[in-house]
Amino acid sequence: MYRKKAGGWLKHFDFIVLDLLCIQLAFLLAYAVRMGPSSPYHDEAYKEIGAIVLLAEVAVVLLTEAFSGVLRRGRYEEFAATIKQAFWVEAMIIAALFTTQTDASYSRFVIYLTGILYVCMSYFVRLVWKAFLIKRRTGTDRRSLLLVTEYNLARECTADIMEHDMEGLLITGMAILDRDMRGQEFCGVPVVAGAGDVVDAICQSWVDEALVVLPREQAYPEQLVERLAGMGVVVHVSVFRAEDGGGMRQFVDHVGGHTVLTTSISYATPLQQLSKRTMDIVGGIVGCAITGVLFVLLAPMIFIASPGPVFFTQERVGMNGKRFRIYKFRSMYMDAEERKKELMERNQHGDGLMFKLEGDPRIIGCRVLPDGTVKKGLGNFIRDWSLDEFPQFFNVLKGDMSLVGTRPPTLDEWDRYEPHHRARLAVRPGITGLWQVSGRSKITDFEEVVKLDTKYITEWSMGLDFRILLKTVKVVFGRDGAM
Repeated sequence: MYRKKAGGWLKHFDFIVLDLLCIQLAFLLAYAVRMGPSSPYHDEAYKEIGAIVLLAEVAVVLLTEAFSGVLRRGRYEEFAATIKQAFWVEAMIIAALFTTQTDASYSRFVIYLTGILYVCMSYFVRLVWKAFLIKRRTGTDRRSLLLVTEYNLARECTADIMEHDMEGLLITGMAILDRDMRGQEFCGVPVVAGAGDVVDAICQSWVDEALVVLPREQAYPEQLVERLAGMGVVVHVSVFRAEDGGGMRQFVDHVGGHTVLTTSISYATPLQQLSKRTMDIVGGIVGCAITGVLFVLLAPMIFIASPGPVFFTQERVGMNGKRFRIYKFRSMYMDAEERKKELMERNQHGDGLMFKLEGDPRIIGCRVLPDGTVKKGLGNFIRDWSLDEFPQFFNVLKGDMSLVGTRPPTLDEWDRYEPHHRARLAVRPGITGLWQVSGRSKITDFEEVVKLDTKYITEWSMGLDFRILLKTVKVVFGRDGAM
């Protein structure tokens, strides 16, 4: 995933501090309700829990970027965001207490009541603080903004700034470059300049900042920007609208000595990347341990049913086209790859971009009876319960794969990819993913697979990974063969 600059969360540091105070106050009140008017930090059984509550809150805020866009959220959206945040905080607290085997003498009622009180207090505090910030913006401390644009764009720009801007800006004037409208009002804003006197207008009535919005086909207004910035005015030049990116993420970055507009299908902060990799390593270690147990059970069965190696390895294409060898428990006969060419005409995915065949004779023990019914064998059992996937936890530890991602294609599938198909490999391939938990056995249109994978990449978050992992467990034990 593309790496985004860290530190954006500092923009809403005030909300983070208030939220930390809310959860600590909720913890204190919950303890007082259950234990009486005293402090949990004087109780040995609750000192450690208090620290866990605080750390869980910090972790959730940073990992989920909980306050991103907080000022643009309405009351319902804010309530939903508060509930979601409280759920993850409670889940982390419970997981931490279970993992560390903290003194069991604590009351579960305190933990649950903390979450309920936290939702109530945090939601109320957020609304009050946002109302305060909005009210403060109407005062004299608002920064004055000059909008420099063309007539056909002026109305949309003005409405957009008034509706979405939360930075305390007040449009005090407008410069229409393609018409002489000086002295008039447009959208309730006085037009103070035309194409040739923008600088003069600023000299007569000082503004703090200027926003330049021009049609895309026009060149960058370098001379105007230099003159305005040279006067001490902060100049913003619009290079794209957020909704024009087609799902792409766009932001200003630096490459060498160049200031660039970066466009990416996805990005992740260094902290998010670290969190995902940490989860992969922990999951990889656990998965490899389970793989060892499965090896003892499956190895004799596989060898007896089909003499040969217990493990199947194959070259696959990973993130950004990097090739690697994937590991699986062998669920097919030794000549499966050769027979695949013979069976290609029966492939249920007619485009050749994936291969699926009901009653696949390459699977160990699988055959189609004369009446057309499919008799399943050992290989089907291994695949239906996704046992063949467990050796891939070694790929996860190596860094070739992730716990959650997109399906890594084979080399022949990769060769057939159209350019937009390659977006699937903008991230590390995963053992499971959004496509796998969305009914893999029912999806035969590869374009639908690409759409789901692209949705995962563009909407990625740690919370989404957790939800996919939980759904994976549900699907596997539902014996849906989704893996």
